[in-house]
Amino acid sequence: MNVEEIIKTSKKIPLEPRTIIHMSLVQNKINEVMTGTLKPFEVSMQQFNVLRILRGQQGNPANLSTINERMVTKMSNTTRLVDKLITKGYVNRCVCPSNRRKVEIYITDSGLKALSQMDEALEKAHSIILKNFNKKELEQLNHLLNKF
Repeated sequence: MNVEEIIKTSKKIPLEPRTIIHMSLVQNKINEVMTGTLKPFEVSMQQFNVLRILRGQQGNPANLSTINERMVTKMSNTTRLVDKLITKGYVNRCVCPSNRRKVEIYITDSGLKALSQMDEALEKAHSIILKNFNKKELEQLNHLLNKF
């Protein structure tokens, strides 16, 4: 199905706007599948991203600034995301002993365990999203997307 059919227009859309519309439709579909996959874990995509960033710290703490810099989706409500993850028991926040103005955030064992389960579910979602592509096509697509 082409873009014109999806958005139900009879006129041919010029290449540049069609490309942007197509990319938006793909992004929406990806978000729909990924959000649905994380729903049973009661975690948003942004919360999942925070957990992955903290896991990547390999036991070292991160501060809000570090988390925000590494977020896939840049946002100003990182504090709220961390607060929700604290409520779920997935992360801890404490004051740095050497600099009391600095807040350190760690992923908990419970957060690591939940993240591992989320990873498994998302791996299946990735397969569903990318089922029509072979490895060479995915490499090509990544090469093209790197041009952004």
